Amino acid sequence: MKRIGRYSSLLCLLFLSTLAQAAQDKPNIFVIFTDDVGISNLSAYHNGVMSSQTPNIDSIAEKGMLLTDYYAQPSCTAGRSAFLTGQLPVRTGMHTVGLPGGPIGLSVDTPTLPEILKTMGYVTGQFGKNHLGDRDEFLPTMHGFDEYWGWLYHLNAMEYIEDPDWPEDGSLDAFAPRNVIYARSDNKGGQSIEDDGVLNIERMRTLDDEVNKHAIDFIERAVAADKPFFTWYCPSRGHVWTHLSPEYEAMLGQNGWGLQEVVMKDLDDHVGEMLEKIEELGIADNTIIVFTADNGPEIMTWPDGGMTPFHGEKGTTWEGGVRAPALVSWPGKIPAGSVGNGIFDGMDWLPTLIAAAGGPTDLKEKMLKGHDGFKAHLDGYNQVDMLTEKGESNRNEIYYYERDKLQAVRVGDWKAHFIVQNHGWGGAKEELNAPLLFNLRRDPYERAAEESGMYVKWMGQKMWAFGPAQAAVQKHLATFKEWPPVTPDTPVENVGGVGN
Repeated sequence: MKRIGRYSSLLCLLFLSTLAQAAQDKPNIFVIFTDDVGISNLSAYHNGVMSSQTPNIDSIAEKGMLLTDYYAQPSCTAGRSAFLTGQLPVRTGMHTVGLPGGPIGLSVDTPTLPEILKTMGYVTGQFGKNHLGDRDEFLPTMHGFDEYWGWLYHLNAMEYIEDPDWPEDGSLDAFAPRNVIYARSDNKGGQSIEDDGVLNIERMRTLDDEVNKHAIDFIERAVAADKPFFTWYCPSRGHVWTHLSPEYEAMLGQNGWGLQEVVMKDLDDHVGEMLEKIEELGIADNTIIVFTADNGPEIMTWPDGGMTPFHGEKGTTWEGGVRAPALVSWPGKIPAGSVGNGIFDGMDWLPTLIAAAGGPTDLKEKMLKGHDGFKAHLDGYNQVDMLTEKGESNRNEIYYYERDKLQAVRVGDWKAHFIVQNHGWGGAKEELNAPLLFNLRRDPYERAAEESGMYVKWMGQKMWAFGPAQAAVQKHLATFKEWPPVTPDTPVENVGGVGN
């Protein structure tokens, strides 16, 4: 019996040692998910054409890859949902910007990236903006995050109660934004929620200091516990309305900087602090770092809003509404200083990061039948080969939705518009009798239709390109038979899959 006990002890120690080694082998994942930041706001993209300077953010590209054809979504809620679920927002119902007290939020049945990572031994935390529903059942700690600190709406929504016309009699309390919260999962299907106070204009000036404090604390605890971590870091910059601290307000007018350039300096400094902490903890060589944004920039509020060279802006399905910056580093895996020209969508991060963490490389296929308690139609593709081996993108198509309307499709280099918005997010949608056609390798800024006198002739010669576009749309719509969309005509209950 003693011999058996001794062997059992040795086996137990060996098993625990193997688990510890496995934890060390799994890469940490740190995702910087900014708000309304445009491609032109990063010096890694504009190369001095504009005056903003973002050396800390640029360092991610210097150590890894810059993506040129990266697609987010037209709005905050949609972009964050697409990243977190790997699904088109029309499948999960998360395609409309959520307002305080509204019914829009992630269903308990929608699988998420942190839920899957937790089954692989990760600790998970989100810090900053969420915008995926403000009711208790929608909070991040009910959808795979061990803890969450932050606010639940677009930044300017937090100012509603400071408006001089906001009634003081409590008649609109049901429509008031929730305060900042600090929530923790009990890992048994429940959570604890602490109220961390009002997010007023004065607090906004240094809000990202608080985001950093909580994110750093989480990462330090994960490292001390020898646990691989997934941190979704969602700072406030650069959503309107910007309220600068005195330190950054003093920079206006310096170096050719206006408001947006100072916003980027503020953001870059906070990102720099996070990157420095990762270096200081000695985990940089085993950490995947992603920098991106939720949607295209809001040019209608420039100079507070961001900037892009692409046509259109946030809230539209022109390229300017959905193209976003994307930088990613993974030492020893992604070649330093590389550029990826393949098509990459924000939904691709879920299967890509799961594969990078040692999970199945064919998660997209497995999830259709059910995998480890999860079942869903993933619209994302595993792009590990594209990032690490200079391979081709596994994605050849982009479906451009604005809310629940399919307005355009890209197949390869060719994009067809069925519905256009020529007057921004708030403008009317025009359904076209004849779709507009663009070749995004020859006219990436979608200018020819308005500016070329030869456009009609050219489009007539290229009408064959509508064939592949039509086939792609038909293939996409066929998936709705088993995995239907969530629209205003469907029940509030979400049908985005089956989760743990």
